[in-house]
Amino acid sequence: MDKPLYIALISVHGLIRGEQPELGKDADTGGQITYVLDLARALGRNPKIGRVDLFTRQIVDSKVDAIYAQLEEQMGEKVRIIRFPAGPKRYLRKESLWPYLSHFTDSMLPYFRQIGQIPDVVHSHYSDAGWVGTQLARKLGVLHIHTGHSLGRVKKERLLEKGVAEETIEERYNINRRIEGEEITQGNASFIITSTQQEVDEQYALYDNYMPNRMWVMPPGVDLTRFNPPENWGKFDPEIKQEVYRFLRDPKKPMILALSRADERKNITTLIKAFGENEQLRKKANLVIFAGNRDDINDLDKGARKVMTEVLMLMDRYDLYGSMAIPKHNSLDDVPDLYRLAARKRGVFVNPALTEPFGLTLLEAAASGLPLVATHDGGPRDILKNCRNGVLIDPLNAQTMGASLLEALQDRPRWRRWSKNGLKGVHTHYTWDGHVDRYLEVIKRRLKRDAKRHAKQMAKGGGCSPVTRLTRVDRLLLCDLDHTLVGDAQGIELLMAKLKAHQNVGFGVATARSLDATVKELKKWKIPTPDFLITSVGGEIYYRKNLIRDESWHQHIHYRWERDKLELFMDSLPGFTKQPDTEQNAHKLSYYIDPHEVPSKRSLEQLLRQRDLQATVIYSRQSYLDLLPLRCSKGMAMNHLALKWGIPVENILAAGDSGNDRDMLMGNNMGIVVGNYDDVELNVLRKDSSVLFATERYARGILEGIEHFRFLADTIKNPRGCNYMDGAHGFQEA
Repeated sequence: MDKPLYIALISVHGLIRGEQPELGKDADTGGQITYVLDLARALGRNPKIGRVDLFTRQIVDSKVDAIYAQLEEQMGEKVRIIRFPAGPKRYLRKESLWPYLSHFTDSMLPYFRQIGQIPDVVHSHYSDAGWVGTQLARKLGVLHIHTGHSLGRVKKERLLEKGVAEETIEERYNINRRIEGEEITQGNASFIITSTQQEVDEQYALYDNYMPNRMWVMPPGVDLTRFNPPENWGKFDPEIKQEVYRFLRDPKKPMILALSRADERKNITTLIKAFGENEQLRKKANLVIFAGNRDDINDLDKGARKVMTEVLMLMDRYDLYGSMAIPKHNSLDDVPDLYRLAARKRGVFVNPALTEPFGLTLLEAAASGLPLVATHDGGPRDILKNCRNGVLIDPLNAQTMGASLLEALQDRPRWRRWSKNGLKGVHTHYTWDGHVDRYLEVIKRRLKRDAKRHAKQMAKGGGCSPVTRLTRVDRLLLCDLDHTLVGDAQGIELLMAKLKAHQNVGFGVATARSLDATVKELKKWKIPTPDFLITSVGGEIYYRKNLIRDESWHQHIHYRWERDKLELFMDSLPGFTKQPDTEQNAHKLSYYIDPHEVPSKRSLEQLLRQRDLQATVIYSRQSYLDLLPLRCSKGMAMNHLALKWGIPVENILAAGDSGNDRDMLMGNNMGIVVGNYDDVELNVLRKDSSVLFATERYARGILEGIEHFRFLADTIKNPRGCNYMDGAHGFQEA
């Protein structure tokens, strides 16, 4: 890897900021946030990395800190947090984000053009970012790495085991949408990073797209500059001590410390039962639980409010006043001192979670010299195997949990051995710099393999890769297919050769045909797959390479579209014959017409309005009718592409021959009407100085327009008055 790498980390949900992250504030702001921030910093320290951007959601909400509305936050010389809007401005829990993820993806594309660079690697975190990363990587053609952090199928199983109804799980966690997103990600990611082998063998194996050969076990690290024993125990007197001690009758007892969000999955209530029902344990130790920050339980979200209410009820049921602490506040700086305080009291750190993909708090505790009692699920297995500093427990069995805690506290020689083992094990197995070294080694091998494959494609005349093209494309040629682009094989050959010599020019096709019919027609005329395909008269947009559908456009055009009602009404009118099913889709109704029987365009629009049926009506070549959603047309799809990919509309040259091309020939872009056009609707464009009526036919007419507008020169001759100089100099008024 000669060139320093650009890594794009994606973590959509939660509250992410570079300094003092609000861990535990809610169910979405926990260990994943720590993981992603620590990974970003560790990558930034590595000399093989040139840039790291951490992409997350912008939040403009008076209930949270103003920094979450800041579009960019510098975390280090090479590391930034970049925030994009997605959906409502207010803070949303992750289960509510799914409808807005395509908007998040769309915001990232112009950003890469703005900085003049696209990432070498997209690394997504959790299922929502996995979906975003999948769409982004498929469009850019870059390496996609994914880390799940926790999995929906596993969570669903654990909650069902605990007795939560399936309907409740779906309502609360939108679990089926999450699982579907995870399936999509696992089926498309270049490889998946897991923290433990157990994730690979047992958790990911629950999915249909289980591909263990694409999974790499790479445990995360721990920040050893923050988590360590104090240099002088005699001088150790942290401020947080008083916040804890005010709850306790005898603060000298060993401390059982739990630190997590107030989330049902964290299983805090079973821990309290284990403590409350074991009389010897209550005599021996104090239970200290930090379950996030709160001022008033009533202000917490529904899930956290439910957990905290149960915690207080159990505290009262077992009469744990004086032997259990449940402080309301702690800062990020207090966390290392909490581990040290528990270690000073010869206590233990307990993680009773129902599921634990890894467990960064276990590493933090171990790095502070504190032994562990942890759930036998997921990450704790590997951590205790490597560090030999504690015992595993069944999180659903309160009785054995209590017995294990008591035994861990009573054996003093073993406690000291566990403490030393944990310190040594963390330094040996769990550092972030070591993690990044392994991470980059895997990436290096994959990028070398991809580079060799790309070199072979280039040698065969494969042209520039989509990755390179994105940063170099500054203008777009968009052609109708039938009677415009195709019809003259020699003309097509001349046009394709000219485009191939100018890698800064994007090439697109806009047609009334379906995707399958379009692909067949392109192959028939030996036309390489364009960068963009607008099919079904604007009903769908696809991108080259794997013909990826633009999901945000698909959602956008569905507004007020009632296809079934439209079809029923059209069946009642004379002169319309429905085209074959191959020419129909969810956002397009197409008919052959008898021009002597059908109503005029204006009359048909009036008939539809009278029945509150909303559609765009397009007659073409006096032979065809297409009904499309209000927001759907070739021109609107063209403008969507311009906005999404950061291509100025003034730098688009569109070519067509019939009425369904009309709106993409109008506006601030340039237009070509090829010489063989045959549609009276286009004659109204003759007065438009930005539209050329070519004398040449088919592809040769497109070539005529390219020369007329100096489309391939450094300066495009756009009659609208906004000329584009080469990419380094931006725009210049004519």
